[in-house]
Amino acid sequence: MNIVVEKQPKCIATLSVEVPSSDVAAKRESISSTYASQAKIPGFRPGKAPKAVILKRFGKQISEELRDALFGEACDQALEKENLKVLDFGFPDNLNERPDGSIAFETKLILAPEFTLPEYKGIEVKAASPEVTEEELDTQLQSLRERLAEFEDVADRALENDDIAVVDFTSTVDGKPLTEIIGEEKGAYLAKRENHWLPIKEGSFLPGYAEQLIGLKEGDKKDVTITLDDEFPFEELRGKEMTLHTSVEGIKTAKLPELDDDFAAKLVPDKTLEDVKAMIRENMGVEKLKQINEFKVNQIVEHLTGAVSFDLPDEILQRETQNQANTLVEEGQKQGASDEDMVKQQEEIFTVATQRANTNLRTNFLLQEIATQEKISVSDADLLQHISKIAESRKEPIKKVIKDLQKKNQIQSIRNSMLIGQTIDFLLEQAKVTEVTAEELEAQATPAE
Repeated sequence: MNIVVEKQPKCIATLSVEVPSSDVAAKRESISSTYASQAKIPGFRPGKAPKAVILKRFGKQISEELRDALFGEACDQALEKENLKVLDFGFPDNLNERPDGSIAFETKLILAPEFTLPEYKGIEVKAASPEVTEEELDTQLQSLRERLAEFEDVADRALENDDIAVVDFTSTVDGKPLTEIIGEEKGAYLAKRENHWLPIKEGSFLPGYAEQLIGLKEGDKKDVTITLDDEFPFEELRGKEMTLHTSVEGIKTAKLPELDDDFAAKLVPDKTLEDVKAMIRENMGVEKLKQINEFKVNQIVEHLTGAVSFDLPDEILQRETQNQANTLVEEGQKQGASDEDMVKQQEEIFTVATQRANTNLRTNFLLQEIATQEKISVSDADLLQHISKIAESRKEPIKKVIKDLQKKNQIQSIRNSMLIGQTIDFLLEQAKVTEVTAEELEAQATPAE
């Protein structure tokens, strides 16, 4: 078998194969013999049908199996000879069955990018302390107190900061009802509300609205005008002035529960305040550590992808870009965006999807190469344990889950995801971590003006 591999830019190669007639004849004879030994043909005992009968009955299947076998052998030899990392072998093309019995064909290979790994051990990262501070604990407790607050009516004074205003309002833009501009479906919530509870604090509901109600009393009316910024969810309203014709129907103030054992028992029966504090601190610590690790991983990925440059296969990039675009559209629809909104944001969606696809693919190729260098692998036992957890979460028998995953060709994808996770854990263990304050991290993340 004569094999020639010609590498091209953008991770593409052409595999040209010539199979001598003797090899073709030997392989055809082997496949035909297998059919002859297994075929059940009326009038002949199993395995005793003449070769001519077998070829006439199964000629098409034998030819297809022959081509598949020769293609597979050619790919195996190319991998060994050229030391290739092939992502996709494609399909045989320009198939030429010559008069002398030899066969020639070509196929396009999609190759993994070639690059030299940057230094990946001891990557310097910054992270905040995973310790939960008293201030953070107090903030969480205050939030829980507010959630369990009772509300009392206020009748003898005007609205103040941190009150709750009970309001009725209708909205107009340029003198027109809001629904005439953005439609009934999108405008219903903003166009008109009755007995709407509005916390009097900055940024509540619509920016600039609540603050303008301070000083009003129950029964007062006021037309409040606010300007909607360029980030407002509804494009038709960006930069426009909205007027909310408001009537204050009531004023309420929150009465927070005392921070004591009775309060703790409302959160977790039969627990003291100290018990609840310990539980909250533990849960916050777990969540904080998760966020810190995610931040570390982001820094590691940024370091790796910034340290080496390589081409990505166009077809793989296009496929991943489409997957990311589909995900963005699904996320938008879950948040209430219409098909019309998605069409208007098509260019923006494609830009973000392309950036995500680039980052994801580069990261995956780098991490897989690191896994190879460090001999990191996912054992069958670990894979089975992971699938067992999937089955448990679905409340389905593990055999059924395995069968479903095999049918969808997702087993290898799960193994790859686990491999990436183990490689990230390895990099985290090897990283040089400098502990800094949350303020320093925030300053680092904020671009200088």
